[in-house]
Amino acid sequence: MTVRSIIIAMVLPLVKLLSVIFYDKKYLSGRWFSESNQGWRWVLIGIWTQKILGFNRDIPFPISPFTKVTNYNNIHFHPDNIDNFQSPGCYLQCSRAHIYIGHGTYIAPNVGIITANHDPYNLDEHLDAKDVVIGENCWIGMNSVILPGVIIGNQTIVAAGSAVNKSFTNGKCIVGGVPAKLIKEL
Repeated sequence: MTVRSIIIAMVLPLVKLLSVIFYDKKYLSGRWFSESNQGWRWVLIGIWTQKILGFNRDIPFPISPFTKVTNYNNIHFHPDNIDNFQSPGCYLQCSRAHIYIGHGTYIAPNVGIITANHDPYNLDEHLDAKDVVIGENCWIGMNSVILPGVIIGNQTIVAAGSAVNKSFTNGKCIVGGVPAKLIKEL
């Protein structure tokens, strides 16, 4: 038995005990908690960064201190996809509309998902907010932006650096570019 495995065996029960004090129990399940200890590592880090240092303090699930969610009540995802909130630099703006992330979807670092844009005639105001829906088994590449009202069908890959301003509801495709266009059907 290695020193690392001994430390994990000693600390893991304490982390599990403390986790239900700081986080909503429904987010402490799924593959990251049952198939590996990675979820519990995120909980341990989150207790320090979220609950003690105060980054994303009110969010009831483990989240990177470098990820911004404007209203966690308006974001909907399966607990198996808690890893998406560990990607640094992501911005999920959902204060007046909802973001739905399908099961099995991966979100890379520095992705922006936006539900409301500024009014071009008065930058102090916002246009009407619109829900963003990302289907199941999608992959949103690094530095991509998903804009208000976009619906992405199941099994869609968004190429890195894309700006998705229209829906690709059929799914099973690769989209990319600025603005995003169909690159290939899968």
